[in-house]
Amino acid sequence: MTISSSLNAGVAGLSANASRLASISDNIANASTPGYKRVQTDFHSMVMSSSGGAYSAGGVRTTNVRLIDERGPLVTTSNATDLAVRGRGMLPVASINEVETGATNPQMMLTTTASFRTNADGLLATESGLVLMGWPAQSDGTIPPYARDTSDALEPVRFNVNKLSGEPTTEMSLGVNLPATATESTSAGTSENLSIEYYDNLGKSESLQIEFVPTVPGTGESNEWTMIITDTATGGTPIGEYTLTFDDNRTSGGALNAVTATTGGAYDAATGSIIVSVAGGPMEINIGTLGDDNGLTQLSDTFAPASISKDGAPVGNFTGVEIDEAGFVHANYDTGVSRVVYQVPLVDLPNPNGMIAMDRQTYMPSSESGSYFLWNAGEGPTGDILGYAREESATDVAGELTNMIQTQRAYSSNAKVIQTVDEMLQETTNIKR
Repeated sequence: MTISSSLNAGVAGLSANASRLASISDNIANASTPGYKRVQTDFHSMVMSSSGGAYSAGGVRTTNVRLIDERGPLVTTSNATDLAVRGRGMLPVASINEVETGATNPQMMLTTTASFRTNADGLLATESGLVLMGWPAQSDGTIPPYARDTSDALEPVRFNVNKLSGEPTTEMSLGVNLPATATESTSAGTSENLSIEYYDNLGKSESLQIEFVPTVPGTGESNEWTMIITDTATGGTPIGEYTLTFDDNRTSGGALNAVTATTGGAYDAATGSIIVSVAGGPMEINIGTLGDDNGLTQLSDTFAPASISKDGAPVGNFTGVEIDEAGFVHANYDTGVSRVVYQVPLVDLPNPNGMIAMDRQTYMPSSESGSYFLWNAGEGPTGDILGYAREESATDVAGELTNMIQTQRAYSSNAKVIQTVDEMLQETTNIKR
């Protein structure tokens, strides 16, 4: 029994080291594969019960584990949609075959790095057939509150590269200084004029013409102006008229003190905004809150449009896509406008090494990996997403070659054990009566 157990242990040793050599060869073969996670072979002894002074060899067995949580070094590239995860978390992807066949909820797979490019169908896909998944943004670029414990809301990131895109102007903010000397009794009462371009619902360029008319008193100074707003889209028809009064005290001199609407929407003191109706619909104009010096002011003797901001964009052609560290996918246009169209989350699991390994450096959640959760990149336990970057293979070739030498020696030694047992059994059969 003891001799035969030694033979069995030697055979088990050959099998175990052959298994380790297989994992080593796989690791070395993928030493240049971006995002490859190396396989580690662990040995476990098998102990057999023994009776008396005899000992029976139990042998050895192996388990293989893919170290998915082990990351390779990051390298920079020249492609904006080469993505890598810096830190914990994985990118959600799907098979392009499922997407193109119209699957409602394609199976979510996970990867830590991939090189995406827009294909003929506008999908952000890899050459190996993986499609990046994300949450679609609303028309204003915001992301709705999707469920984070399921992948059902994820969609393939897709662009219509031949589609023209524009965005109407719905709000603007005015930071304009009016000359305080214009409301003095000695002033000529010259109006100040300001033209602000905006984009209508069809992407055409229109303008709001704003005239500031000072109130010139008989004596002293009035610190009062009349703001008249007209719209070129309606032939210069006035759409709002407001009386502006400014403070002249020491603490808030030059700031708005009161706003009275003659025509147009009422002034909202809480937000500092008025709403007027242009040809395409309502437009919100922020002129600043009372006592605030960030909107309309009246200081010195200079008319100065210090800061004017607005939303909206002219019609432009799609030129490319970029993904920022928070996972927001930006579509860029030749007008210089960038729009958020998707958000790519990072998926985290309690035990990443328990996932099922698939082809193309992708993995699927399993019962051993635990339940997954979709995080905003950079929040919770997850890292962030890097564009212009790839993750290299986690294989250390020098270490694998060292392991290969050890495995070769161990395999030869087990073979020697089998040879020795064979010789001992041969001696036993040679015993003569």
